[in-house]
Amino acid sequence: MKFLLDNWILVLAALTSGALLLWPTLVNSSQGAALSPAEAVRLLNREKAVVIDVCEPAEFAAGHVAGARNIPLEALEGHKSLPSNKTLPLVVLCKSGARATRAVATLRKLGYENAQALAGGLNGWREANLPVEKSA
Repeated sequence: MKFLLDNWILVLAALTSGALLLWPTLVNSSQGAALSPAEAVRLLNREKAVVIDVCEPAEFAAGHVAGARNIPLEALEGHKSLPSNKTLPLVVLCKSGARATRAVATLRKLGYENAQALAGGLNGWREANLPVEKSA
């Protein structure tokens, strides 16, 4: 006990360091970490997940995941293309992943608790050498 009292600054520094190391893990687990492309493929194949692409229509036409539904971020709330079954897993993506994160927050407010963003967006999907299709 004397050691702790004599070296309270070192003990405080060690506790603070440990808390800062654990912080990203705690934040990601509460918000739901982004899906890797491999995890997204597993969800698509095993759990019949629905892919929602929140890109603008021109970006969507230039390239998108096969079977994805295009719902621009601004039109997400109350859109007819959203699945009626709110328990289905949703894989949300955009070109880089930034808009998808905001879309996931919106979808969770709408009751879609299984919505997750794809890490890296369409760029991450392409880097994983997964198929992309273009609209006519």
